[in-house]
Amino acid sequence: MRLNPFNTDNIQVKGSRGGGVGKAGGVGCGTIIIAALGYFVFGLDPFQTAATVESVQQGTQVGSGGDMTEEEACNANEYSREACNGLQSLNQTWSRVFQEQGLGDRFQQPTLHLYSGGVRTACGTGQSSMGPFYCPGDQTIYIDTEFYDQLARMAGGGGDFARYYVLAHEYGHHIQTITGISGQIRSAQQSVGRAQANQLQVRMELQADCYAGVWAGKNRNLIEAGDIEEGMRAASAIGDDRLTGGRVSSENFTHGTSAQRSEALRTGLRGNDAACDAYTTVR
Repeated sequence: MRLNPFNTDNIQVKGSRGGGVGKAGGVGCGTIIIAALGYFVFGLDPFQTAATVESVQQGTQVGSGGDMTEEEACNANEYSREACNGLQSLNQTWSRVFQEQGLGDRFQQPTLHLYSGGVRTACGTGQSSMGPFYCPGDQTIYIDTEFYDQLARMAGGGGDFARYYVLAHEYGHHIQTITGISGQIRSAQQSVGRAQANQLQVRMELQADCYAGVWAGKNRNLIEAGDIEEGMRAASAIGDDRLTGGRVSSENFTHGTSAQRSEALRTGLRGNDAACDAYTTVR
């Protein structure tokens, strides 16, 4: 995908190197997010992961080995430069969408935090093994770019569009946060059983996939041959059914099947953000 080189005046980026271990400040919303991410990347039981994370967070937290400037963070490696290019494009695209809807005053840019090893967040402790994630508490997307090598192995091939898809998915969670969708879903989850709560989670994740497609569709002139196929392979590779290999029942899915995730991406590509609304309409 042919994105313009980033300008740090247009993006909010942080960078930190892996560091030591210090005392935690308590457990936040990260327990739920981390559990979902363990499932997202490695097919771990999200409920077992949540319990483990909660236990760990009560005693330790991964610290930072030093902060980077925006320029250092964005230029740390090829993947980080690519991520900053993607963030700039996502900001520009979604800012226009909000303006077109007369909601320009509601748009806020997220921060991209590129880290290695571990990182403190407003949602608790982040670690590389969890893969990319979004923390609504500080409106920040967290990425250890080494994840992209893992993604390439999972998807049977890499490609820049596959990596942009991951970033755009996490950006989709930011859109859900600033529009209030995330809060509505979280509230609805509090009044239902676990299986229904998981279904709501799946719908929110599929909407984030759809939003990733919206971004790509609005930049179709920059898409190159093979890009869409890269994105579809990535979406398929991280479907719940494929990640768990049948070890977890469908009622415990948290992100959707490979087919659902691929279709959500397609929906965004061929429509607009309004087409994504159906995923999270609380009934």
